[in-house]
Amino acid sequence: MSRTFHYDTLEPASKPTFYFVGVTTGRSSIRTVFPQWARHLGIQDVELVGIDLPPHAPPRRYRAVVQFLKDDELSLGGLVTTHKIDLYLATEDLFDYIDPLARLMGEVSCLSKKDGQFCAHAKDPYSSGLALDAFLPPGYWSEHSSDVFLIGAGGSAIAIDWYLSRPERGSDRPRRVVASNRSPARLETLRKIHEQSANEVTLETVLAPRPLNNDDVLTALPSYSVVINATGLGKDAPGSPLTDDAVFPLHSIAWDLNYRGDLIFLDQARKQQEERSLKVEDGWIYFIHGWTQVVSEVFHIDIPTSGPEFDELANIAAAARA
Repeated sequence: MSRTFHYDTLEPASKPTFYFVGVTTGRSSIRTVFPQWARHLGIQDVELVGIDLPPHAPPRRYRAVVQFLKDDELSLGGLVTTHKIDLYLATEDLFDYIDPLARLMGEVSCLSKKDGQFCAHAKDPYSSGLALDAFLPPGYWSEHSSDVFLIGAGGSAIAIDWYLSRPERGSDRPRRVVASNRSPARLETLRKIHEQSANEVTLETVLAPRPLNNDDVLTALPSYSVVINATGLGKDAPGSPLTDDAVFPLHSIAWDLNYRGDLIFLDQARKQQEERSLKVEDGWIYFIHGWTQVVSEVFHIDIPTSGPEFDELANIAAAARA
């Protein structure tokens, strides 16, 4: 069983409840996937409940949601998507514990409770990295010395920049990270976190109020670059961050963090796939890693990030999605 609430219609949980804070949670595959996972993992008698909020909702709405989850005894925690930065900024003072990456990045993607504490976690640095590693071969950046273009500068983009730029990756890092956004404030936040991480990878930010601005960035990227739609356009709002005239770099990888919705960005890439020798990826494996990371934290169980057990969870999700 699963239900969807809006911020002002929340009801005290009558049984242990796991939440999904998003924009259109009723359309997510997690509705059918989570019950199957729960049975497989031995999680019993837990309800999944979605909480829908419009993008960039007023702070009072985020505070209402977080205060409810903190106070309600049977509300165990949940996953946050789309609202990761806005929710954190509005509710930072309500958490008893904030993990170091959540504090560094100023975002929260996982809410949990442990030992009487209400906790905020940033799981995207791990889930986005695991998803990237699933389709980028080892040594990709060392071999090609190319760029990554983050279209969008929200929580997912910040996490990807952090993961790909870590010093311990050595030479296997992008030559340059280019990030665009319609909001100067979002770009400034990304730059601040990039610099706080003592990052040696060059970061260039581009104010892009129109899709045509992102088209212009594409034309300057070298071959084998990775182009990522981290805007939510196609899922949380209609459209694409590119125009239909955009031209992808030769041999590049086009990755949409979304896996559902009107995925125009993916359609644009697929139309050029043969001519430009593109590799095109949707957000399905990102979905799998994102949710398993949060399920592991909220229910205090160990879920491997690879191997037979993870593969079984991926197969269960694929069957439930179909």
